[in-house]
Amino acid sequence: MVKNKMNGEERRNKIIDYIEHSPVPVSGTALANHFSVSRQAVVQDIALLRASGNDILSTNRGYVIAPKPKVFTRTFKVSHSDDQTADELSLIVDLGGKVLNVFVDHNVYGRFEAKLDITSRRDVARFIKDVESGNSSLLKNVTCNEHFHTIEAPSEEILDEIEQSLKQNGYIK
Repeated sequence: MVKNKMNGEERRNKIIDYIEHSPVPVSGTALANHFSVSRQAVVQDIALLRASGNDILSTNRGYVIAPKPKVFTRTFKVSHSDDQTADELSLIVDLGGKVLNVFVDHNVYGRFEAKLDITSRRDVARFIKDVESGNSSLLKNVTCNEHFHTIEAPSEEILDEIEQSLKQNGYIK
């Protein structure tokens, strides 16, 4: 039982920590007893924690932190022409990857990065349309086509498949 007085924010931080480290669901009553507050205070704290982005689930046995889905990321250095951009991006999403970003490392100006979040062929088409309808060119063009993508996928195996396919299509040298 926590006997010292703490403010609500401190208590909420400790509640999250307590739930995260518990091997079993933690009841509201157990939290109330542990932190020497009322059950209603715990309910309010849980509501505030959820509102601030914590994914706390209520089960019939108590509170648990929702498991985060496992995702894996890998950065690939690629090179291709402007005409191959849609093919490169489609290849990645068709194999189950998400293109998080594109970045270049310029010898003089340093790193330039743009968020992409491309997950489907529809996203690829929208991206290509946006590039073609604007007065700008692809970021890769400032480094003679060399650029990097950070790719997210649900498994290392999918990232391996993406890497192999990028190599087979000549996008990775």
